[in-house]
Amino acid sequence: MSSSTPLLAAYDLFLPDEDATIRIAQLLSQAVQPIDSKVHLYLEGDLGAGKTAFTRAFLRALGVTGRIKSPSYALLESYAVSSLNLYHLDFYRFNNPREWVEAGFRDILEENAVVLIEWPEKAGGLLPPPDLNLHFHYQDEGRLLSITAHSTKGQSWLKTLTQNN
Repeated sequence: MSSSTPLLAAYDLFLPDEDATIRIAQLLSQAVQPIDSKVHLYLEGDLGAGKTAFTRAFLRALGVTGRIKSPSYALLESYAVSSLNLYHLDFYRFNNPREWVEAGFRDILEENAVVLIEWPEKAGGLLPPPDLNLHFHYQDEGRLLSITAHSTKGQSWLKTLTQNN
């Protein structure tokens, strides 16, 4: 994601605990449905800030059953729900922005699929803009979630999310 990525809307929300993180993930999963094209969500924040907890709740709300693993070591976990492909990528271990391209992940971003990427900043400015960027910040005993929309779809989802929260 480059610094020239347009920002269409922004919303900040305090998440006092993991239950609040799960609720916001469930609400967002409802907002993005029906899924009829690409969905790109980028998740940023320090270690332990809530990125993976959010992703697990989001994927579970989309219908993923069974174990949802963190892709920290595998880099990619994929799931299929009906005819929908869901991809969870983690770029934490990347040392060079081109590593995600060399790993063959560019094709995934071209599919009509749901793609969640943790640590997208590790790809430098080489990723396409997300629909939504979710940044988890430590704040007091909870987290501050800053959500920014970078597409008209993302702007619509953010509007739905703010109306339902």
